[in-house]
Amino acid sequence: MPKKEFPPKEALFPVPVVLVSSIGKVTPIPNIITIAWCGVVSSAPALLSISIRPSRYSHGLIKDAGDFVMNIPTVSMLKEVDICGTVCGRDVNKFDICSFTPRPAGKVSSPLIEECPVNIECKLKDVIPMGAHDMFIGEVLLIHADKSVLTPKDSIDYKKACPLVFNQGEYWSLGKRVGYYGFSAKT
Repeated sequence: MPKKEFPPKEALFPVPVVLVSSIGKVTPIPNIITIAWCGVVSSAPALLSISIRPSRYSHGLIKDAGDFVMNIPTVSMLKEVDICGTVCGRDVNKFDICSFTPRPAGKVSSPLIEECPVNIECKLKDVIPMGAHDMFIGEVLLIHADKSVLTPKDSIDYKKACPLVFNQGEYWSLGKRVGYYGFSAKT
């Protein structure tokens, strides 16, 4: 089948949607930014990345604090997720306007978002300028998961967690499981 060619753009899809919470040392009001440009960098040590434009308010807060929390929202939080990505924390307190509860983290200064079923505390390891965005590399220090989204074997059941993905300008939920890592070797 013939393929159509497109000029370069950020064409990877879908990508996870996370709410990144942070708090600066100078500005002790917590903030939230919606991020879809994030991912796994390494498994040992466990490193995650988020990409943020230098003009964004959270950019300075995370650099100042040296940490952040990656919170995984649910589909039921879609309106709040969109709000956190469209209004600026310099102007409004996003915890207040979204009725989110900031909860103290165990290892970092940035707060968890209580309403998110999964929270990942990260210590800032590096900031790499990448063009329009800077990539923040965070080392995972601690993971929190609501018992309501765990399997009997204490792993996260993503069907119960109902995460969101961003698909070329649209939010989507995840569908059903269609396989698992290594299944092809067992057939």
